[in-house]
Amino acid sequence: MTDLLNRPGDGASDEAEGLSVEPITQWDRFLARLRRHRLAMASAIFVVLIILITFPYAYLAKCDKNVAECDLPQLWDYTQGLSDENGRRLVNIAPRADFPFGTDEIGRDVLTRVVHGGQASLTVGLVAGLLVASLGTLVGSLAGFYPGVVDQALMRFVDLILGLPLLPVALVVGRLIPELTFLPGWMRSGPWGIAFLLGFLLWGSLARIVRAEFLSLREKEFVEAARAAGASDRRIIFRHILPNAMSPIIVQTTLIIGAAIIIEAALSFLGFGVRPPTPTWGGMAASGAGVAVRGFWWELVFSGAALVTTVLAVNFIGDGLSDALDPTQTIERK
Repeated sequence: MTDLLNRPGDGASDEAEGLSVEPITQWDRFLARLRRHRLAMASAIFVVLIILITFPYAYLAKCDKNVAECDLPQLWDYTQGLSDENGRRLVNIAPRADFPFGTDEIGRDVLTRVVHGGQASLTVGLVAGLLVASLGTLVGSLAGFYPGVVDQALMRFVDLILGLPLLPVALVVGRLIPELTFLPGWMRSGPWGIAFLLGFLLWGSLARIVRAEFLSLREKEFVEAARAAGASDRRIIFRHILPNAMSPIIVQTTLIIGAAIIIEAALSFLGFGVRPPTPTWGGMAASGAGVAVRGFWWELVFSGAALVTTVLAVNFIGDGLSDALDPTQTIERK
């Protein structure tokens, strides 16, 4: 009997020999799959660095208006042009050691404006993504959990939102936002107004995805067991069904953030986005395109490169999350 209890493969024997295998949780599987997606991990590091650079940047001290007294020209006020010690404007200076990204047509440091423009563009993407995730999840979960009148009413409203032509509506409303005096000043002049506008225009597709997930999950055995145990509808929705529907919500929200940044850039390029003097990557690309034909290429190139690389990084993160959250993916035990 003793030999049988201590035979090879027994749990106690394996643990004594250091061969025991700990169970792999769903969180462990997710992290393992995500770490295997090297492009997504590199993109996540890049986006975090962009956020850490751009958002604290606005709170740093600004230099004096005389460039000769400014040790860090990149901290210059992005609304003011630069002058040398003789009072001459440093206009359209090519990239060099003291101005790594050069200066624009009125002497403003392009590096400063790219960093501040990143703050505005990322604010639009993140706020719009948060609104899309909130509205789409709320409407989709209610429509999927309450089929019938509630479902039909909510989904017809979603059809109305999806039926709106995105760019024309964004152009018209983007033009009207600064004129709406009942709105607070921070919403009329900064990136917040455009962010809320895009958030309210882009949530319809996520609502449909969440509704489809809820229609499938509400018939599962664990939901029937929770209902039989006396759980309320709110508890079933938020504690039982919603956690199992987070995969498409996270992936779709990540993609919406990239789309919102692109749409804001298009609006700013057309002159209907965030109003000057607040810089955005799209607005800088528009102003840089006008002088690029004369050989002053740096504002267009650097602002466009920041826009493209950031949006690509966000999309790569979404691709990595999609693979990591896919239950059909497997991991190798090493």
